[in-house]
This record gives sequence, C-alpha cells and structure tokens, in this order.
Amino acid sequence: MGSVKASISMAAQFKPDVVILDFSLSDGTGADAAIGMLTVDPEAELIFLTRHDSDSVHFAAVAAGASAFIHKSRAAADIISAVRSVAEGGTQIDASTIANLLRRQNAVATQIQTVSAREKAVLRLMAEGAPSRDIAATLGITYSTVRSHMRHLSSKLGARSKIETIVKARKLALID
Repeated sequence: MGSVKASISMAAQFKPDVVILDFSLSDGTGADAAIGMLTVDPEAELIFLTRHDSDSVHFAAVAAGASAFIHKSRAAADIISAVRSVAEGGTQIDASTIANLLRRQNAVATQIQTVSAREKAVLRLMAEGAPSRDIAATLGITYSTVRSHMRHLSSKLGARSKIETIVKARKLALID
C-alpha cells in the first residue's frame, strides 16, 4: 500500500484483522491512513513501520490507534511477534513509552502556550526574512522590543540562533 487512499480502499475491501502500515505514504502519513481505515473497519489492529524515531511520529501513531510501531531496521526480527501479539489483542507499546510520549507532548504544548500573540507576530515576520527594524515598523513597536521578543522566543524554544528559533517554531507549528 503506497498511499492513504489505497490503504483505506484495501481495508474496506478486505477487512483485515491486522494491518502493517508504513508511516510514510505517497499522499500523507500512516496516521492519516489509519484514521480512514478505522472508519471503514474499526476492528482492525494497526502496526506501523517507520524509519523515524521522533516523538512526533510515535505520538501520531499512538493517537491514530497503533498497537505497535516497529523501526524498519528491526522489522524482520520483530514483525512476526508483533503480528501475533496484536492479533491476540495485545500491544507492543509499553505503558512507560506511552507515558513518556504524553509527558513530552504536554511539555511541547506548554512550550507553545508560553508564546504570546505578539511573539508569534514577530516570529512570522522573522520567518519571512524581515529585518528587525522592519518588524518594529510593521508592528508599531520599538526596535529594542523586537530584539527583546526575539530573545524571549529563543529562550522559550531552546534555540541558540534566529534560524534555529524559526526551525523550531515551524516544527511546533507556531508558524507556517
């Protein structure tokens, strides 16, 4: 299954007990496919294969209903036991992994909430490449206030540079 659309179509047609799903699909993510698949076949158990070890990928898999996620480098060794376990109603995701994911997700949510509307406006203009003096003029604030917002943003996002601040802000979906 190479696409979200094909995955959903095949789940509707075959009604599988267990679905092994790549997390990276041509037209979306495995999480997108899982949500669609579970609407047509809510009984299906999901195992995600991924090359990504990021919290965001693992969290998306769990939120989409995954009973297991396996790194592709371990797939050959782990897939059979995962299918057996999941088919019997078990999970390959232990409680401590889920707790850690939730704790980190909550920390990210808290981090996002600390960014004010004015800081988001500064951030958006920074990302567009506007110089600090232009940001000040656009927002009707002083140059030193812009610099202060930039320092606060860098601190809140744990960044050491303007570029790193923008990259982290994009990852957190604070800006497009």
